[in-house]
Amino acid sequence: MLALERSGSGGPVLCLHGWPGGASDYRLLTPLLTDVADVVVPHLPGFGRSFSPEDAARPASDFDRDHLVAALVEVLDGLSLDPVVVVGYDVGVTTAVALARAVPDRVRAVVTGNLLGPSALAPAVLDPRRRAEYWYQDFHQLELSARLVDGDPAAVRTYLEHFWSHWGSRPEAALEDALVEDFARPGAFRTSLGWYRSGSSTLYAALALAEGGPAPTPVEVPATVLWGAEDPLFPPEHADSASELLPAADVRVLDGVGHFTPLEAAPEMASAVRAHLGAATVPA
Repeated sequence: MLALERSGSGGPVLCLHGWPGGASDYRLLTPLLTDVADVVVPHLPGFGRSFSPEDAARPASDFDRDHLVAALVEVLDGLSLDPVVVVGYDVGVTTAVALARAVPDRVRAVVTGNLLGPSALAPAVLDPRRRAEYWYQDFHQLELSARLVDGDPAAVRTYLEHFWSHWGSRPEAALEDALVEDFARPGAFRTSLGWYRSGSSTLYAALALAEGGPAPTPVEVPATVLWGAEDPLFPPEHADSASELLPAADVRVLDGVGHFTPLEAAPEMASAVRAHLGAATVPA
C-alpha cells in the first residue's frame, strides 16, 4: 500500500496531491478538518515516501491514471475508507474524478481545484496563444529533462521554483525545502515524469479529443469545484466546463487564488469538505 499521512477522526477524507508537489501540499488544510474527519494523504506512486530507487527503471505506464486509481482503491480497502470525500488539485483532480468513476459507491463526494471539462480542453491547452503555458508537458517527454534535472538539488530547486512561483498567486504557495529534497533524490525527478510520459496528462487528454476520441463520461457524485481565478493553466472563463465531468458540482471561482488550491484556499476547501461530511463550518 502507498505511504501516507493520517490524522484526525470522523468521516474519511482522501487528499490527492499534484505535480510538482507532495503530501505536504495539504499541510494547511488538514488541521482544519481533523476535528471532524479521518484525513488520509497518500504519497502518490513514485512520489515522496512512496518512491523507491527502483521506480526510476519502471515503465511510465506504471504511473498512469489507471495505476494511480488502482493504488488508491488499495488504500480504500486497506483502511476501510467508505464512503470517502476525495480532495484533489492538479494531478489529484483528474485522479479524483477517475476514482469516483471507477468506484462511485465508495465516494461520498469530490472536492477539487480547477477542472477542465472536455469542451474546454482544446481552447485552454491547444490554442497557439496558450501553448506556451504547457511547454513543460512537451519537455517532460524528452530524456533531456531528466538528464538536466534528476539528482541535482540545485537544478531541482530552480526547476520546481519556476512552477511554484508562476502557478501560485498567494504567499502560502511556497516551495518547501523538504519537497526539494524529495525530488532531488537520484531517480525521483525522473520517476515523477511518469505521469506525463504515460499519456495521462492534460495535453494528451486534449490531443485525444482533438483527434476524435471519446469524451470521458460524467460522474454523478456530489461535488464542489473551487476554481482559482489566477491559475495561469486554467483561465476562469472555462470554469463552467467543470460541470461536464461533475454535473452535480457547485463551481465557485475564487479571486486571488492560483493553482495550489489546498494551500491558497485552505479555509474554502475545508468548508466544502466539511459540508459534504455534514459537519459544522470551519471553527473561527
